[in-house]
Amino acid sequence: MTTRANKASAKSAPAKKSRFSFFVEVVAELRKAHWPTRQEALRLSILVLTVCIVVGAILGVLDLAFTRLFLLLGG
Repeated sequence: MTTRANKASAKSAPAKKSRFSFFVEVVAELRKAHWPTRQEALRLSILVLTVCIVVGAILGVLDLAFTRLFLLLGG
């Protein structure tokens, strides 16, 4: 007769697995993953590039503004 506690402790004990089984499991998980199509990858890459350019421009303008402000105050 087994109790729930015995079953839970048996499940939590790690099973002895070979190193090869790790790679088999990795491949199995990668096959489950959703891979974007070429069109999705291109669209998302363009989006990331656009956001980077916009954020870079905003930070550049802020840097220029603060540089001029500190030059006016200090020099």
